[in-house]
Amino acid sequence: MIGVIRDRYGLDSPKVLKAMLQVPREKFISKLNHLWAYRDGAVSIGHGQTMSQPYTVAFMTHLIVSVRVSGKDIKKWRVLEVGTGSGYQAAVLSHLVKEIYTVEIIPELARKARKLLEELGYKNVFVKEGSRELGWSEKSPFDAIMITAGVEKVPKPFFEQLRTNGTLVAPVGRGHDKRMTRYIKGKAFGRGGKLKKEEFDIFHFVPFVEK
Repeated sequence: MIGVIRDRYGLDSPKVLKAMLQVPREKFISKLNHLWAYRDGAVSIGHGQTMSQPYTVAFMTHLIVSVRVSGKDIKKWRVLEVGTGSGYQAAVLSHLVKEIYTVEIIPELARKARKLLEELGYKNVFVKEGSRELGWSEKSPFDAIMITAGVEKVPKPFFEQLRTNGTLVAPVGRGHDKRMTRYIKGKAFGRGGKLKKEEFDIFHFVPFVEK
């Protein structure tokens, strides 16, 4: 898996790849799908959702941790993940930052991910079953936010929960093809607006779900 990420896709981010090596990917999917755990593809986790292919996880993580703009050491960061899914992405991030707050709108997935992450000893990952509120405002502001489902446009509440000079990464666009996009929130955001936007490759994502 790591060889494919590094050699086929050219992503050589030692700290990200090291974090992925520490997470047992097979634990986050059903036993029936264990043969697919480390292959180059997404894996179904039920409820119409998938665990992203390893390269997608690595690339999104790299986009988050490769820009230190919040003024704090990355090991002190508090990160919001929108779309817990299996819990795998949160587990990877937990090896790189201080705390992960992750929200899942599908109750069954939220409960399953919370139970598994607790069993595996991830004490710095906190799972919340989603509600009508977007994000996790009472725990904000966050140093970084990762949205793990496709959106046509990033909802404003997420930028409001992002710390000044923080980073938000999301797959953005219409249809199944999404452009991986990174935003950096400047000091003037909300007063005339100052939001740096960078666009990267095309990825396929399940759509963002709201109640």
